[in-house]
Amino acid sequence: MSGKKTGNQTEKTGTFHFKAETKQLLNILIHSLYKEREVFLRELISNASDALNRMRFEMLTNREVIDPDRELGIHIQVNKEAGEIRIQDSGIGMTRDEIIENLGTIAQSGAREFIKAAGEDNPNLLQVIGQFGVGFYSVFMVADQVTVISRSYRPDAGAISWRAAGEDEYQVEPAEMLERGTHVVVKLKEDAKEFADEYRLKEIIRKHSDYVGFPITVGDDKAPVNRQTSIWRTPRQDVTEEQYKDFYRQLTLELDDPLLHIQMAADAPVQVYAMLYIPAKLERGILSLRRQDGLKLYSKNILIDEYSKDLLPEYLHFIQGVVDSEDLPLNVSRETIQATGMMGKLKKILTGQVLKDLQELARSDAEKYQVFWSEFGMSLKQGIASNQPESEQLQALLRFRTSTQPESWSSLEDYIQRMQTGQKEIYYIIGDDPQSILRSPHLDHFGDRQVEVLLLTEPMDAFMLMGLRKYKEFELKNAAGTEVSLPEIEKPTSDGQPAANPAESENLIAIFKKQLGDKVADVRTTTRLTRSVARLVDEAGGMGPELQRVYRYLEKDFKAPQKILELNPSHPLLTKLAALESGDQLQNEIIDQIYESALLMEGMHPDPAGMVDRLEQIMEAAVDGKQAKTGFKFTKLGKDEIKNR
Repeated sequence: MSGKKTGNQTEKTGTFHFKAETKQLLNILIHSLYKEREVFLRELISNASDALNRMRFEMLTNREVIDPDRELGIHIQVNKEAGEIRIQDSGIGMTRDEIIENLGTIAQSGAREFIKAAGEDNPNLLQVIGQFGVGFYSVFMVADQVTVISRSYRPDAGAISWRAAGEDEYQVEPAEMLERGTHVVVKLKEDAKEFADEYRLKEIIRKHSDYVGFPITVGDDKAPVNRQTSIWRTPRQDVTEEQYKDFYRQLTLELDDPLLHIQMAADAPVQVYAMLYIPAKLERGILSLRRQDGLKLYSKNILIDEYSKDLLPEYLHFIQGVVDSEDLPLNVSRETIQATGMMGKLKKILTGQVLKDLQELARSDAEKYQVFWSEFGMSLKQGIASNQPESEQLQALLRFRTSTQPESWSSLEDYIQRMQTGQKEIYYIIGDDPQSILRSPHLDHFGDRQVEVLLLTEPMDAFMLMGLRKYKEFELKNAAGTEVSLPEIEKPTSDGQPAANPAESENLIAIFKKQLGDKVADVRTTTRLTRSVARLVDEAGGMGPELQRVYRYLEKDFKAPQKILELNPSHPLLTKLAALESGDQLQNEIIDQIYESALLMEGMHPDPAGMVDRLEQIMEAAVDGKQAKTGFKFTKLGKDEIKNR
């Protein structure tokens, strides 16, 4: 069409030239930013929803509009034979100037900078494209030609048509249209004819636009395809427990009910709605729809990310649900959030709410919280290990088995309430399993004084301790360490063991040093052992047991530093061992076994099965009656003694 030219366009109608290298720009948008072609429909529906929202707002104060009683909605028609899709809405519509401005956003000055940045392979490309929104142009992924026919809500406005084929120009001309709103007619490419199918379009709508707040109908079906009302935007008092469960099943297809649901709504510092669930189990069911970690992220009820991993910290990866915010700044494709502080604010709000609800669950329903801890406790420990900002909140959620409460779970607060008078520290011990750790010789000293010790038997515990140095005013101390200060008590005499003779103790140390050689850093006696024969401890200033375990898990060939063997000189086994003739084969075998048993108790023995031959030799000596000739006699521990250890 012709007319009086003004710059690069006609004054009224005709051909308009894009102000930027549009063909090059569209090529980048279509082939570099969008992962799935189906998102074109999401973008067009999103634009229609925006127009409907604007119309709804306008009519709050102005009834002087075209079709004031017309229902607000979106209708999609398909012409399969012609390969066309028509998306029409009854929204606010556009005038000639508005259609040029709105659909010509791509022609703004930022386009040249975008092309330049893309050509330079700029890592900050998302920040550049965030300067202008061109989601509408995703339609050219599937379209040979797009025609937009629109009529503004203003009574004096006429209908206008905009047509483009994704080249350097577009046409604007008057159109025939009686009703208010906008029609977008998409002429599909040959390789995009799959979208000229009503079932396929309904599938896309349910995936991406299910919670758009206006009815979306397709073809002759009058029933809306989308749900419209999102449960996360519905007031809590209007949602039943069964509805919460139903939504979880629809979201995940999990058979078990969730352990906990968390619904939240906030306007500051960020506007956000969220519906989060803690599953019953860590492992997903075989039929689960959610094959990855991450939350579904919506903006104004439009799905923009199926698996957003930026909304919660890694240690809360097991949580499922949806988050919806109208404050999100989106890039051109809506598939990636701009690198701004907005996601950080959302993450902080959501994380705080989850931890708050978990604390309430622990307080109000200890039994259910124990189920949660059994499934997800390892993840919370991971949060402590990684020094998260919310570490203090996580500490209150930790649960442990202890030396005095081995069958139940205790919090650090529970431990503090049971502390002995004058106790200033929280003690822990690291082992390989809950049963053997109770036999640890390091617990002798604590059992005599009835001081409780946390039992740490999971691989993550060693890492957790790197971030858990203190709880409130109480420092955490390793019970296996040499620097332990406990209340003094009268030395136990119930076992009838005589006090050790210093000269005999020195002789015993010499015998052990001669036999073990450089297997140990040193041998010495200790008063810390009352029931056990011996224990292994680290040299002062050396690498602690927890750090050694970290290295063992991280390094396959890690070799632990030499340890000091501490002996209980009053133990009957050692007093009788010293009575054997120096250099006696049985004496040497028992010394080696005492050392290797101590290694086994520390979880450090490189070859436990290698002890079998020695144990058989010791048993054979006992059966042969050699103990009668030398005065050697094995002492059998009773069940009560084993339990106390």
